[in-house]
Amino acid sequence: MRNAETVKGFLFNKPPKKRQYAICIFTVAGATIICSGLDKFIDYRNVALILLVTVSCLAMFLDILPVLLAATLSALVWDFFFIPPRLTLTIGETEDRILLIMYFVIALINAVLTFKIRQMEKEVREKSERAREVKFYNTLFNSLSHELRTPITTIIGASDNLMNQSVRLDDTTRKELLAEVSIAALRLNQQVENLLSMSRLESGVFQIKKDWVDVNELIHKVVHHLEPQLEKFRTSIDIGENLPLFKLDFGIMEQVLYNLIYNAVIHTPENTTITIQALFTEGKLILKVADNGRGFPEDEFENVFTKFYQPQGSKGGTGLGLSIVKGFVEAHHGTITLENLPVCGAMFTVTIETEVTHLNKINDA
Repeated sequence: MRNAETVKGFLFNKPPKKRQYAICIFTVAGATIICSGLDKFIDYRNVALILLVTVSCLAMFLDILPVLLAATLSALVWDFFFIPPRLTLTIGETEDRILLIMYFVIALINAVLTFKIRQMEKEVREKSERAREVKFYNTLFNSLSHELRTPITTIIGASDNLMNQSVRLDDTTRKELLAEVSIAALRLNQQVENLLSMSRLESGVFQIKKDWVDVNELIHKVVHHLEPQLEKFRTSIDIGENLPLFKLDFGIMEQVLYNLIYNAVIHTPENTTITIQALFTEGKLILKVADNGRGFPEDEFENVFTKFYQPQGSKGGTGLGLSIVKGFVEAHHGTITLENLPVCGAMFTVTIETEVTHLNKINDA
């Protein structure tokens, strides 16, 4: 018990601000010394990954300003000691200049996002029972750190290959690397969107801005954005004929559909059929996202919309997507339900009662 309290104190009780700055400076200096000792065995580009991990570790425990200092120092250290020509801030190659700029931006983003994650986790701990605090922290920390670092590592690796003039790449390989960068950037952007959306929901000042929305356009736009993720799945779109326009917040409903479809992608096997259905009945908009995968265990139903919850057999994700969906749907005064289908698979159903109008009425007006 005493050891557990010691670890907890180390994780959550931050040292004084002056000591945090000192920790950052000495940690970056230590990482620099270690990388210098490994200089004969690793390329100077790989040093950037080691320094990036160092900054990420500091962001787990310290305030944002000391971590930003560490990110800046690590970029200067990499430039001065490792990027040719060494022992000078001058950079010889254009590719190295681009790499340094990318490193600096990624280090800052990673530091800020990791700090925001810690802030969110602190709020959860203050509002939750002590038994749930550790569970939430571990889930948040493990899932988000993986989901953020994986696309960042992909972007750095692919960019390094694209700019490495010593390696000749054919057009096919170059296009594949560019596609990897694009997919990783979209994945990183989605995680940031989820974090911002959860922050908006928990702030208590979240408001939706309704306007006339064409559900047909909404669905096809979301599916288009998810084309890379849906390549290994069969997609079926079933939109009712002569649907009216609905008074909704387009951006909010776009994220609702995106999260539901993406949830099916990461929680079902490849070659699964994902069905998106929209219909208007009894004065209500009904959106359904279904799959013919494994479905959900009955004992997990009540936890599916809980923050940071990861179902068994999950292939990734942060556990934020469905909780955000629930919050956004309820902001429209709607409901969302989950059910297992009779044969196999699961289906989410969103029901929203809102104002409607038909195109001909708008034209007449």
